[in-house]
Amino acid sequence: MSFGEVNPELIPGLPEELALECLTRLHHTTHRHAAGVCRRWRELLQSKDFYHQRKQNGHTRLTACLVQSVQDASSPDWCKPVGPPNYRITIFDPVSGSWSRVGPVPKCPNGLPLFCQVTSSEGKLIVIGGWDSTTFRPVRDVFVYDFMVQRWRKGKDMPETRSFFAIGQLCGRVIVAGGHDHQKNALRTAWAYDVVQDEWTELSPMSQERDECEGVVVGSEFWAVSGYKTVSQGGFEGSAEVLNLGSGQWRRVEDAWKVGQCPRLRVKVGREGNLSNWAGYGPEAQGGMCAVQLDEWAFVSQSAYQGRPHGFFMLKEQSGKLEKRDVHVPVEFSGFVQYGCVLEI
Repeated sequence: MSFGEVNPELIPGLPEELALECLTRLHHTTHRHAAGVCRRWRELLQSKDFYHQRKQNGHTRLTACLVQSVQDASSPDWCKPVGPPNYRITIFDPVSGSWSRVGPVPKCPNGLPLFCQVTSSEGKLIVIGGWDSTTFRPVRDVFVYDFMVQRWRKGKDMPETRSFFAIGQLCGRVIVAGGHDHQKNALRTAWAYDVVQDEWTELSPMSQERDECEGVVVGSEFWAVSGYKTVSQGGFEGSAEVLNLGSGQWRRVEDAWKVGQCPRLRVKVGREGNLSNWAGYGPEAQGGMCAVQLDEWAFVSQSAYQGRPHGFFMLKEQSGKLEKRDVHVPVEFSGFVQYGCVLEI
């Protein structure tokens, strides 16, 4: 559906351009209800063009999407969970300071798989892999959440079992690379998932196996940062692999990361595309952390470290120094964050 074909009476009495501008300004949480107004609105709001129009007009927002543990707040001792944690999807909007929680995946009513990983593509959230919280066996599940209709759908399973892999999205396709298989053998294979077509395509393998590598997108390239080989468990390397989606080929980059440092959830992408470690900017970013980069600012969840409590805040690097901004967190959203990604909606 092209915008040139939108009925002039999209909103009675308003010119097409003004009516379209009004609809693109609707907050994403209202889209499901707005789509019920009439068929024209439903077709418009559900089209890919509408998402891109909102983005072009500056009406989308960068939010932090978190895989976060949820406890029973009605219990007086709810902060001390018993049994496997219940992980759900939490959305934090840094502009409004609001917190919200996405409904559970129908297949996983008691929580998402442990160590599942998330990324986003054109306003949709994709959850991939993880471990079954009862058997602790790796799963290949793919779940896609559409914020317009506020509903989950089951995607096509990953072709291979893998855990702790690099993940990111380019041009509507989700890239997964590296990680390890069910026998803890590090992998060098990579696949691309087309969210719209619900299909997986095998990519060229990386130059070496990379367990626990971190995926980041720099410009039009996907980077698998650091990781380690099967024979060197925990020996994080300084190299990275860079995928050009157009050619389908990887190139190896040496000295992209500091040897021995875990890259998981802490890779910072600078304005010039250079990589650095958020944990290297001072005590505010030490210990176990999950950093979600939202343009110049990053949302950070930090585990308790050297006497400091578990906390949430925003960080901004300026001339090698950190600017910190505290974040108000309602108690029901103060659980441990296992993974996170940026989500533009």
